[in-house]
Amino acid sequence: MNRTTQSTNIKQAINNLLDKGLTDKQDIYTKVVEELGVPRPTVRRVARDLRNELLQKIKILQSEVPEVEGNSKETVGSSD
Repeated sequence: MNRTTQSTNIKQAINNLLDKGLTDKQDIYTKVVEELGVPRPTVRRVARDLRNELLQKIKILQSEVPEVEGNSKETVGSSD
């Protein structure tokens, strides 16, 4: 199994356990190791990558979006 496929499988396993209500990360890591037979450091690395991806998405969703309306109001106001 290549690294990309392995990472995808680990992320899916982590998400499945989270969806089932598991909240202790050590329990999650242990179950993924047992379920997929991958080394614990690999699971920890992939979990870190998953956290970073989620944080980037949150940052994007929380960022202020430039308002297009502000520019159009200025244009309308200048024609008076």
